[in-house]
Amino acid sequence: MSFQAYLDAVEKKTGLTPRQLIAKAAAKGFVDDSAKAGEILEWLASDYQLGRGHGMAIVHVITKGARIDAKHVGISGTHRDESDTLWLDGAASKPD
Repeated sequence: MSFQAYLDAVEKKTGLTPRQLIAKAAAKGFVDDSAKAGEILEWLASDYQLGRGHGMAIVHVITKGARIDAKHVGISGTHRDESDTLWLDGAASKPD
């Protein structure tokens, strides 16, 4: 599953886009790389019933933003993404 696919699955499960979850995290005080992954994961599990894998995808965009390492971009491998920038505004609005 690609990184983007994790984010799209989180949106489907929660009804919230990644950007909306980032805003909710900021309101709880979880911002940038000073936020602790364990605390964010606990919140996501408690409020949205997200498991560790999907939760860690959200932790990444909360703490590091929408950019992923270029090593995750390409055409081969199971976890490859099309771009080094993740789409945070919802699967339905993602440009082709």
